[in-house]
Amino acid sequence: MPTIDTERYRLRNFVQGLVDCGECEVRDRPIDLVDVAAALDGNPRVVLFKAAGPERAELVGNVMGSRQRLARALDTDERGLLAALRQRLARLQPPVTVSSQQAPVQQVVLKDDDADLTALPAHLQHGADGAPYISAGIDYARFPGNGFTNVGCRRIMLRGKRHAGVDLIAPSDMRAIYLQGAARHEPVPVAYAVGSHPADFLAAMMALPDVDELAIVGALRGAPVPVVKCVTNDIHVPADAEYVIEGVLDPAGHVEPEGPYGEYVGYYGVVKRNPVLHVTAITHREDALFQTLTISGHTLFHTDTTHLSAVKTEAAAWAALQASVREPLAVYATPSSGGMYNVRVALRQRVPGDARNAIAALFGSHAEAKHVFVYDPDIDVFSDAEADWAFATRFQADRDLIVGSGFRAVPLDPSLAGARTGAKLGFDCTVPFGKAGAFEFSVPRPPTAKKAAPHRSAAEALAAGPASFLELMAALGSRDGREIVRELDALYAARRLGRLDDGRYVLKDSK
Repeated sequence: MPTIDTERYRLRNFVQGLVDCGECEVRDRPIDLVDVAAALDGNPRVVLFKAAGPERAELVGNVMGSRQRLARALDTDERGLLAALRQRLARLQPPVTVSSQQAPVQQVVLKDDDADLTALPAHLQHGADGAPYISAGIDYARFPGNGFTNVGCRRIMLRGKRHAGVDLIAPSDMRAIYLQGAARHEPVPVAYAVGSHPADFLAAMMALPDVDELAIVGALRGAPVPVVKCVTNDIHVPADAEYVIEGVLDPAGHVEPEGPYGEYVGYYGVVKRNPVLHVTAITHREDALFQTLTISGHTLFHTDTTHLSAVKTEAAAWAALQASVREPLAVYATPSSGGMYNVRVALRQRVPGDARNAIAALFGSHAEAKHVFVYDPDIDVFSDAEADWAFATRFQADRDLIVGSGFRAVPLDPSLAGARTGAKLGFDCTVPFGKAGAFEFSVPRPPTAKKAAPHRSAAEALAAGPASFLELMAALGSRDGREIVRELDALYAARRLGRLDDGRYVLKDSK
């Protein structure tokens, strides 16, 4: 069989690259699982625990807790992340099937009673959580009918050695697949990869119509995914994952109390009713690295889920903008707002109303944005300082605020107070159309010395026409300017010097 590279997109190798560049701290000392979350909370870096829990397992967290690290996964930088994502999504890469002998994730196979969820280093992530959670699960399931694979992200709450609760409340393809199976009273096969390259997580956040989503994973990797058939069902999973949990979702429906849990918006989610997962097998690499995601808390900016959500929001926002305005330039969903609620857009207005069109488009898009801020091309939407300045100086509430109500809303927003729909706000922070070149909106810059036709005096230079002070310096070859002030003083005294409305000096008629 052909040689398949199962190490290039391995999580452990990605983490080692972060260690090498100083983005990951390594903790060699043993740590109790109850202390893992505190070590990750608010930490701007990845943390690799070499001896977690009594089993001294290797555990890594916060791998995607920065936009820079997500960009690294796609071989780009923070500002190029969305463009790189779009470019790769345009080139789908169908998966390549390998044998179990070629699949590192099946080096160790545990079935039946040996498949023990409580032997994994799953930890309590937040103080009021209902149980330890496996938070880094990427789920794989088969669409009924066409046999395509669906890929998504799902959390798993431990309730026993071989049973767990799985969150299937929010609308998703996985929920639809489950409900179809439950309607037929049939268990729904599913598999969860735990320990995956960041490109796989980004792929799990994307959706394209009528494609096998393993091809999306390949697209974002930039290479076909080596996949292997699970040992207890027909689902194909990445052969280079660290762990895979196989099982079936009980067709009894949403019956299992699941939660509470710290949600990605920064607050607790209440106890929900969700399906029960029955584990049939756990497979893993011999030197497997377990993964946990950071979620919720006071420091959303440093969590995995908000950065992943931000990229998903930006991709959906960009699609909406392309259909509504001619020249969108940049989109940024702020991680500190959960990666969804506050979205900044930079665009070049071609016609009056472009900024309003952009706001309206995002209100109704899959981006689910709650507050949309639109800026001119000169504003870096990734800069809090520049965005704040434009908001302060280009926005008038009675003219530039767009209010809408009755929109589809994300239920996790506690300000909804249980409502199914909510309000949205648009902030037009652009210079009024046609005024971008006006002097009052010109941004001061440091002077830059220029060369001009040489003149012997300020009067001679002004005789050729009005000039700014910097233009006078250029005309006289001055690198100082104070000697020109003295010349101008003499012209003032002789009543020969005037000023135009734009500030330029002008020589008065000497008659």
